[in-house]
Amino acid sequence: MHESAKPFRVGIIGTGRISDIYFQTLNQYPQVEIAVCGSLNLDESRAKAKEHKISRVAEPEAIIADPELDCILNLTIPAAHASVSMAALEAGKHIYSEKPLVSTLADAQPLFDLAKRKGLTIGNAPDTFLGGRWQTVRKLLDANTIGRPTGCTAFVGTHGTERHVANPDFYYQPGGGPMLDLGPYYLSVMVFCMGAIIRVAGMSNRAFDKRQIEYGSRTGEWIEVDTDTHVQGMVQFASGAIGSITMSFDIWDSETPRFEIYGTEGTICIPDPDPVHGANIFQGEVLYRTRETSRWTHKPRPTGREHWQVATNSHGLNQDSRGIGLIEMADAIAKKRKPRCSGELAYHILEVMMGILDNSGGQFTEIVSRPPIPELLPERFPES
Repeated sequence: MHESAKPFRVGIIGTGRISDIYFQTLNQYPQVEIAVCGSLNLDESRAKAKEHKISRVAEPEAIIADPELDCILNLTIPAAHASVSMAALEAGKHIYSEKPLVSTLADAQPLFDLAKRKGLTIGNAPDTFLGGRWQTVRKLLDANTIGRPTGCTAFVGTHGTERHVANPDFYYQPGGGPMLDLGPYYLSVMVFCMGAIIRVAGMSNRAFDKRQIEYGSRTGEWIEVDTDTHVQGMVQFASGAIGSITMSFDIWDSETPRFEIYGTEGTICIPDPDPVHGANIFQGEVLYRTRETSRWTHKPRPTGREHWQVATNSHGLNQDSRGIGLIEMADAIAKKRKPRCSGELAYHILEVMMGILDNSGGQFTEIVSRPPIPELLPERFPES
């Protein structure tokens, strides 16, 4: 998109904690203009608008009805994603929302049906796979650096959100939990790197029935836990590769890498660059070993991090750039192509997560959806 082109005008609904990084990212790019923001808490929205130099604040209904807007950025809580997105589509707006797409599979199809009838686009986070780190991983795979991928593993072990979120209640209710909160980051990366998932199985449990808030004005208050907080899943890809995923709010600490991919000729390893956010952010090194440098050779056995090779990161977006998926969607709409952070990809991830969570008997669940696999970004995206 050229500077002379009309900017893609966006209204933000939901101005909670997650909105800050969206304001910061979107304000860097002239391709998109944040025209208005609002939420159910207009005092909070006014404070965010002042901080990020947004000229107008309005109630959600007025934002949705605004005829000058191209798109609604839906940053509400997961339980409200479906209703807000449906209202935006009804009003003729493209939508881009935080993850997950919706809270139940049944809520998704009406959105797609309506978007198709109106010729509108659905985009959805996470967009972290657009960051330079994960683009570098995909580039290594496309170059056959580790041969044919045969397996992968994703792992996030934290001890919950009550230690850094002032109002963590919804994380521990149906529609919350670590798989729906953290899983979209890692499953999106799996699909981006390994292709579509065709079947899954899962098991889950919870360590505590109550949690004590340790942050903010409600410190010391106990909240109920009504969803499982330690989830493990197995996935099979259309390629025949298999993977595992562990998402947990019940782990105090671990040395397990956040993500690894195993191939016939080597291994790619994504270490944890940040003890708080981990590998669901954009930046960080990509380490790999091939059969010539692996520990299972007759050469002196390599040990330690210094024996991993560090891949050259030739892409940008090597800082937290959440919201870049909306920039990419605006570019896709202008060029009449499918966005990389597509609604179809988000639906596939939701179907996978629900298959893992609903599978208490340990049997495999077939995954029906087959999303378009995002292509690599141009190395200088977005163009000015």
